[in-house]
Amino acid sequence: MEVQWVLVCHGMVTLTVVVSFLCGHSPIFKGTPIGWIHYFLTFGAWDYLLRFVEFVFGSKGTDAVLSVESFCCDRPNPFLQIIYLLILGSTYVITAKSSFVYIPGYYIGEVHKYMSFVAVIIGILLFLLTSFCDPGTVNAKNVSQYVSAYPYDDIIYSEKECPTCKIPKPARSKHCSICNRCVARFDHHCGWMNNCIGEKNTKYFMAFLLWHFLLCLYGAVAIGFILAGRVKELRIVHILTTYYGIENSFRSLAPRVLQWLVGTYNTQILLLVFFALVSLLLAGFFAYHLNLCLTNTTTNEKFKWREYISLQKKISEAKASAAALKAGMRNTELERPAQSKWRGLWRRSEAKTDAVVAKRNMYDKGNFRNISEIVFPLSSRQAFQKPYHKSE
Repeated sequence: MEVQWVLVCHGMVTLTVVVSFLCGHSPIFKGTPIGWIHYFLTFGAWDYLLRFVEFVFGSKGTDAVLSVESFCCDRPNPFLQIIYLLILGSTYVITAKSSFVYIPGYYIGEVHKYMSFVAVIIGILLFLLTSFCDPGTVNAKNVSQYVSAYPYDDIIYSEKECPTCKIPKPARSKHCSICNRCVARFDHHCGWMNNCIGEKNTKYFMAFLLWHFLLCLYGAVAIGFILAGRVKELRIVHILTTYYGIENSFRSLAPRVLQWLVGTYNTQILLLVFFALVSLLLAGFFAYHLNLCLTNTTTNEKFKWREYISLQKKISEAKASAAALKAGMRNTELERPAQSKWRGLWRRSEAKTDAVVAKRNMYDKGNFRNISEIVFPLSSRQAFQKPYHKSE
């Protein structure tokens, strides 16, 4: 029973941490334990660590920790790449040692020993492709291609020069402070890949996410079949019903079969839960980026649009409030106070309605063309390989 409770507690804690980290910033969790855990994971833990280090070791200790942070987060390094390979390799080794002995089984064939190895190798290849493929570095030689491929919308992108690279800054590009280069159709800098995700490697990044989601799902389902096969081969249901007098129904048998599995195959149960949780995380991350691809938007542009719409709303509301106040002051002597009060409230509500700002994404050309731009980047197409002439 102790092992079972440890597994239950492990699953609940893992689920709580995952939900808090991913969803704790939502307004519905404000003031709740989920919101507090999210704050602790994203800001509080690091702040408390710095305070503790400063209390114990002084300012020199804090400087050392900040220098490590700068090395890990502010410049290219293979730290997370090594962690990814260690996680993948160790998970495969543990799975092979603990579960391959039951293959072939009642519900799973021997071919899965080799299929799983091939699936892991494909995952590593996609990882290497995403990590070492040029994301679309913009330089003096190819800037004309990118400027021709991505026109300025004069909303979130306007014609200007990159102050660091000293070259024209194409629309949809961004200068990555970590890689110290301009990247075309910049999405984000991925620490796991030690590379930017841009125009030329977004397709590999999407393939990486999809494949690893399927890989984890495959692992969870395969272990599920292994455990189901062990229940069948060892005739656990027959033993429970015949020798222990358990009623032959799902409701009666399921808790006892699960109890037996947790006590006998706890490593496989832990792996199954791990694969299931990671597959859910990867599914959510893939769905988010797939939506961006279908609308021809990047993570960087998502934030830019949010800032632009927020600014425009504030400007519109300020103008409407100023106009309502001005009109109210003119009509003060002509209207009774009660009427002025209600009229002012009505005008304020109208101001809120008028403050709605539409997002006009000129790069969204329909799902099919948007996906084709991911698979076949615009700058590599012959139609856009022409010299760039700066407008007067």
